[in-house]
Amino acid sequence: MPASIEARPRDSRGYPVPAITPWEDDAPQFALTDYGRSAECARNRLCSVCNTLIPKGPVWRVVGAAESSAIRDALTAGRPYRNLAPTLEAPGHRACMLYASMVCPYLARPNARRGTSAETPDDMTAHVVRGAVRGQLGAVVGFADYEFAVTKSQVLFRFLDVVEFLPHDTADQHLAALRAELARSDGRSGGGQPR
Repeated sequence: MPASIEARPRDSRGYPVPAITPWEDDAPQFALTDYGRSAECARNRLCSVCNTLIPKGPVWRVVGAAESSAIRDALTAGRPYRNLAPTLEAPGHRACMLYASMVCPYLARPNARRGTSAETPDDMTAHVVRGAVRGQLGAVVGFADYEFAVTKSQVLFRFLDVVEFLPHDTADQHLAALRAELARSDGRSGGGQPR
């Protein structure tokens, strides 16, 4: 576990709570995104998982089956990839996203299903409704940078220029990469010693 995640507040079971997760009655709502926290992370270049500064340079996020396949196909064909459709999913450090891909049940396994639904699903959030399956391919993807817009009701992100593509069927495939990243970063934000 990255040290910056280890320092996060915990739920009643002892699980660290990501920075953009809202709380209700002293319980984190893991399937939802807090508007204010997401906006703060976007504006201040803070990791959506650990809430510490992401240094200038690449940012990472975990993507599901459709986007993983599109990125893989573009890279295989030698074409650049740019998804102009915005997403609600904020970026983070490489170590934090590798870790999140393994510990979040929905991100980690292709047969995992969402346990709770979005408050007001629309075209952008339809994939988070109760029972939605992640799909066969997931990936931790590094991007050169991101753009964002803070609207009255949502924080929207677009990611620019793929710099790293780490696909997975089950996210435990990233364990060696996470250990290497933690050893390399050794205690900096998004880093620390493996647990």
